[in-house]
Amino acid sequence: MGLHIVLHEPEIHWNSGNIGRTSLAVGAELHLVEPLGFSLDEKQLKRAGLDYWPRVKLRVWPDWAALCGALPALGEPWFFSSAAPRDYWEAPFAEDTVLVFGKESVGLPPAILDAAGERTLRIPMIDPALRSLNLSTAAALAAYEWVRQRRRSATP
Repeated sequence: MGLHIVLHEPEIHWNSGNIGRTSLAVGAELHLVEPLGFSLDEKQLKRAGLDYWPRVKLRVWPDWAALCGALPALGEPWFFSSAAPRDYWEAPFAEDTVLVFGKESVGLPPAILDAAGERTLRIPMIDPALRSLNLSTAAALAAYEWVRQRRRSATP
């Protein structure tokens, strides 16, 4: 199974394109949960993913409930929020991991975060006035932490 990156109702096409490229780089599958704030046919989305976009392992889900039902088969889910109490590098990512990110404007809905309980993570930021990082930056940091942990667990 491996790594899965979920974008819940993403709004900005170039973030999804960049995350698609990161997904390819780490061997992850990208999951987009509708509604999307853009069309998958948009030229800008393909441009953000460069010529790699057709190679992205992509699944589009009609809504959160549909994806939520499939989560147990995908792996252990972790939910990202700037308000989470735990830093992302403290999470013990399993071989089969699902990283869940919310939309650019407001993040994940409170109902999803409440249901996630202690499986919420944050990316720490020194500047307390900074609301959040760019979505594609956050996804890349988390994906490469998964890679780092997998490599560490594979080392004798």
